[in-house]
Amino acid sequence: MITRSEPRARGAAPLLPDARRKVLGVLWLLVVVSLATAMMNNRFLLADNLENLIRRTALFGILSVGAGLVIMTGGIDLSIGSVVALAGSLLPWLLAVHKWPAALAVPLLLGIALCIGLAHGLLITKLRLQPFVVTLCGLLLYRGTARGITGDLTQGFGVGHESLRYLSVGTPFSIPVPFLSWIAEGGFSPYAVNPFTGARTRLDVITWIDVPMPFLLFLAIVIATSVFLRRTVYGRYLMALGRNEQAARYSGVNTDAMTILAYVLCALLSCFGGMLFALEVNSAQPVDFGNFYELYAIAAAVLGGFSLRGGEGSVLGVVLGTALMQVLRNAINMLGVPTQIEYAVIGAVILSGVVVDELVRRYAAGRRKLAGP
Repeated sequence: MITRSEPRARGAAPLLPDARRKVLGVLWLLVVVSLATAMMNNRFLLADNLENLIRRTALFGILSVGAGLVIMTGGIDLSIGSVVALAGSLLPWLLAVHKWPAALAVPLLLGIALCIGLAHGLLITKLRLQPFVVTLCGLLLYRGTARGITGDLTQGFGVGHESLRYLSVGTPFSIPVPFLSWIAEGGFSPYAVNPFTGARTRLDVITWIDVPMPFLLFLAIVIATSVFLRRTVYGRYLMALGRNEQAARYSGVNTDAMTILAYVLCALLSCFGGMLFALEVNSAQPVDFGNFYELYAIAAAVLGGFSLRGGEGSVLGVVLGTALMQVLRNAINMLGVPTQIEYAVIGAVILSGVVVDELVRRYAAGRRKLAGP
């Protein structure tokens, strides 16, 4: 009698050499872009700018983790931005207009997101619809729903809800960074010179950088996702599904359940991110809130090493990819590059990631062929 053994979940699954090279490549690219931007405009290193970069990286990173999980299965989710709009618009609508307590409004929205992810997964696995078609329809459906419910009006939180807003704008603690102000404001000098009066001001040796609350939330999500993917059998099932769905099914993996799980997690993270985005700006306009956020999420995941064919990727890569995307956006603004080309940059990044992924795949295949059996 043949018995089937479960894959071992004990111990961490190491990154594949190709994936490790991708992560290191993104890290070096992030360092180069950051240094180049700082050299061309030393105000890039100002404390306020760095704090904003950390906050935006965390917020978009939450979306990118969800996108990465779906991409790992070989799928795609184009509805992320519309789920952000739905959650971001309905949260102030429930809290400010209908006076719901946060303890009811937040779980309701997360429940709606869970149903959205479940619907995506069921349509893809049971009706065998293409993920592109399902989530493209979701992109239109959820934004239209948000606009219809709110009457296409801007929804604001007004005053109050400070404890809830703390999740997005709070700063639990600060970290000291030596000599940062000397570089950013003094041009490698301990003095800042007023360009109009010529007066010199002594700069502090230590600059305190506030750590935003979204960064801590993002860090918790990254750790949880990394543990799930690398130390649980279900994470290995998810990777096996992306590499070869038929082989995974024959090995006893419930591929339908894993696909549904990926889309549910993506929808939940999109909803959570949407609420944080709305809390950050204290309002949301359903017509354009979250527009093209799915592109930022997909670009960060692909840039971070997630293969669009599925079965590859690391959470660390998503963190670096998201950071690189935000640094590029920041560099465009700080260097005086026309903001109209921002989406061109995103498109080039996605295309570059896909091209590099294909070249790495061909190179690895060639190496394996030369090595022989």
